[in-house]
Amino acid sequence: MPRRASTARTPTARADRQPRGRPGAARAAPGRRYWLFKSEPTSYSFEQLQRDGRTSWNGVRNYQARNLLRSEIAVGDGVLFYHSNAEPMAIVGIARVVRGGYPDDAAFDPASPYHDPDSDPSAPTWYMVDIACVQAFAGPVTREQLKAVPELASMLLLQRGSRLSVQPVTPAEWRAILRLGGASESW
Repeated sequence: MPRRASTARTPTARADRQPRGRPGAARAAPGRRYWLFKSEPTSYSFEQLQRDGRTSWNGVRNYQARNLLRSEIAVGDGVLFYHSNAEPMAIVGIARVVRGGYPDDAAFDPASPYHDPDSDPSAPTWYMVDIACVQAFAGPVTREQLKAVPELASMLLLQRGSRLSVQPVTPAEWRAILRLGGASESW
């Protein structure tokens, strides 16, 4: 899904909502979970996030990903930024969630490519979160590199048919990928 930086904010913040636990999910830090967000670099790249500093992750139009954005992803969680449909497809940096799930205002904007005429502001269908840039990797961590790491054999990104644009990442996967990218969890 294409991404855009948005300065528009909806007044219905959901920062007070606590994320529901995922059965069997281990956490590396109390309350912190990890995610992978996919974006085509021609729509919204990590370099653009570095320039913007912060963006709204809007335009996601898949119900499973929407449920994660609405109810699971929380302030302080870590995000792996993945360039999809690119050469090479790779994880290129990390971000952190700075605002939890709230209604995706693009769904209500008829001029937006993400407009959904069936989404009602009083009962929104689509949600987004805000992320902030943390650190670029020393170099792209390609799918081929990821496939070569035994700790990542079960990673959702590497499973056949996995197309979800927002995916959970285990703490062990997070640590292995940060090692590959020459980054550290510094916040």
